This record gives sequence, C-alpha cells and structure tokens, in this order.
Amino acid sequence: MVAEACARSGRSPEAVRLVGVTKTVGPSAVPALLEAGVREFGENRWQHARELLEAPGAGDAVWHFIGHLQSNKAKYVVRHFDWIHSVDSLALAQEISRQAIRYGRTVQVLIQVNVSGEETKSGIPPEEAIPLLRETASLPGLALRGLMTMAPKTEDPERVRPVFARLRELLAEARHELGDPGLTELSMGMSDDFPIAVEEGATLIRVGRLLMGT
Repeated sequence: MVAEACARSGRSPEAVRLVGVTKTVGPSAVPALLEAGVREFGENRWQHARELLEAPGAGDAVWHFIGHLQSNKAKYVVRHFDWIHSVDSLALAQEISRQAIRYGRTVQVLIQVNVSGEETKSGIPPEEAIPLLRETASLPGLALRGLMTMAPKTEDPERVRPVFARLRELLAEARHELGDPGLTELSMGMSDDFPIAVEEGATLIRVGRLLMGT
C-alpha cells in the first residue's frame, strides 16, 4: 500500500519509513516484529514502553516516542528513545535538552501541530509552529527534524487530506523561513489514513492496528 501511494504521487518508497506502533502488544512481540523486518517502533506511554525496551533485540530497533510527553517523564524517555514526535512547548523542549545533555545524547525532535484544531488533540496551532521551531533551534541535545500531526478519525480518508497537505505546506514554510535544510520529516498518517498521508508527503507513518492486529 505504501508503494502504491508513492507511485500515485511520484515518490520513491524509500522516502517513507514505517513506525510500528506497539502500544497493544507485549515484549514477546518485539523479536517477532524484528524478524518480520520492522526496525522502528513507536510508543505513546513510558509505562508500557519500558517493558518492551527490555525485550530481546529491543536495542537493535529505533525507538520513537509518539504520545503526549509530560516534562517529568522526559528523563526516562530521553535515555531510551531516539525520536520524540510530540514536542508542543518551549518548556518541554528545554527539559528534553537538559536531559539530553545529562545523558550525552542527541534526540531527533518533531514539533506536534494540531492542524485540525480538535480540542481532544495535543499540539500547537499551526501559526505557532514556526515561532516554536525558531525558539528551540539552538537548544543543545536536540536535532529539529520536522513536524507531526494527528488527523481526525473519519470513515472517509479523503476528508483528512487537507490536514496532511497543510502540514506539508507548513514544513516548507518553516524550512524557507528558518533556512534549515534539516527540516525534512513529516510524521503523519496511521492505519486508517496512511495512504493519503503518503500521497501528501509523509516521511514517517505510524501504523499499529494494521500491523499488530487488534
């Protein structure tokens, strides 16, 4: 499905990376997923993630934290995760920076944007994305890589296309205004809508149910 979506939009499948969302499975699934070729894992809760991080082979995977992150949990997440998709405030970015320095790490960071404007979604409004990117650009221990969003749930995936298109446009604006060629990543699209996200430029898709089952 990824290859087909890439073909429709004139993209190479190699430009899209699949993050397997493991929030519904136990530690025994980690070696099986690695055997199946999954190399990047996404978790949205530290309490669940720490069990999976002890599974055989977990150290061979790239770990993405994709859920809402409280500042008091940053010290745990920074130690174990390579990517954090859900930075939504300067205060959180500063805490991640402090912990990254503490543990001698560089964390790949995405700013979460609430493009849809839903009150139940985390993330900052689109108009605040570039200012936050600018404020966090010089923080040590952080490598700003791009933007993330969550689309509304709908039975018609085409209805979320404008959300993904807006995030793509916003990333292009940010790259131009900040002059930062390293802003290349768009984390968007899940099990129900990732083909649309890929067509609109997603570089990271977060797939759980289709990959793990229910």
